[in-house]
This record gives sequence, structure tokens and C-alpha cells, in this order.
Amino acid sequence: MDLNAIRILGLDPGLRRTGWGVIDVTGSRLAFVACGTILPPEQAPMGERLAHLHRELLGVIERFSPQEAAVEETFVNMNPSSTLKLGQARGVVLLAPAQMGLPVAEYAALLVKKSVVGAGRAEKAQVRMMIGILLPKATPETEDASDALAVAVTHAHHRGAAARARAAL
Repeated sequence: MDLNAIRILGLDPGLRRTGWGVIDVTGSRLAFVACGTILPPEQAPMGERLAHLHRELLGVIERFSPQEAAVEETFVNMNPSSTLKLGQARGVVLLAPAQMGLPVAEYAALLVKKSVVGAGRAEKAQVRMMIGILLPKATPETEDASDALAVAVTHAHHRGAAARARAAL
């Protein structure tokens, strides 16, 4: 890793599948590092699923040593039970990097799509295609991993503005 590079961990939270993607950013240059999907055991009790997600996220953070993390905000769907479960997974996804001392940014799905594709209503296939263009060495095997890389790319594009806003407060 270039000494001037910032390593960013992007996360796409989910209880069934949580995507993660790591990129290095040097100036305006983006470089793919790794990506994957965490699959908590679906039949396990909720506590075990969340603990599995937490352990795996800590492992990703320890393995790739990111300096910053970014998480996609979740939307509220029509099923309150599903929304609650997703919120629990999202809490773990926010906790793990924060617990490791990383600053954690959050981005709306519309902003992620707009940042990567140019349109907030882009389809997942369009996001995946653009990730392939922006990060030619990227090998996301799932939409979740591709989405996580898109979150990391979004953070790379917006982190300077966010830092300036924090400094102004």
C-alpha cells in the first residue's frame, strides 16, 4: 500500500448477507484491494447470527487494516419485522469498525448509486458494471460485495467534503 493512500472499508449491511469491500485511495486514484460477503447462518438464533456477523467483520478489519469505514444507510420497507432485523444487523455493522477505532461514515443508497453510476435510481447491474470500470481488478462475486465497493467509492469521493464539514463545527 502506498504510504499516501487511505484504505477504506465499504459495508452493505444485511442479516442474510453483508457485503464488504476494501479499496485504497491515493489522491483521485482508486485501487481495489479485496471484497466479499459475510453469510451468517440463517437457521441460527438471532444472537448467534449477529455474533457471527460481528466476528467476521472484526476479522476483515484486522486482515485489511482500513483507516476509515463507510456504511450504506438502509431503507425502511413495508415489513416492520424485516426492518427491525435489518436494523439490528446494521447496528453490528456500525459497531464493529467503530469498536476498532475507525471513523464511520454513512451514505444513503441513492447517493451511492448517483456517485457511482450518475443516477440515484440505478439498477444493481449498473452499479456492478461501473464498479468493474472504476475498479478493473475488482472481483465481486455477489451484488452485496459490489454494493459495498460502491459505498467505499462513494466515501472516497465524499470524504474530503465530510472532513471539511466536521472541521467547521
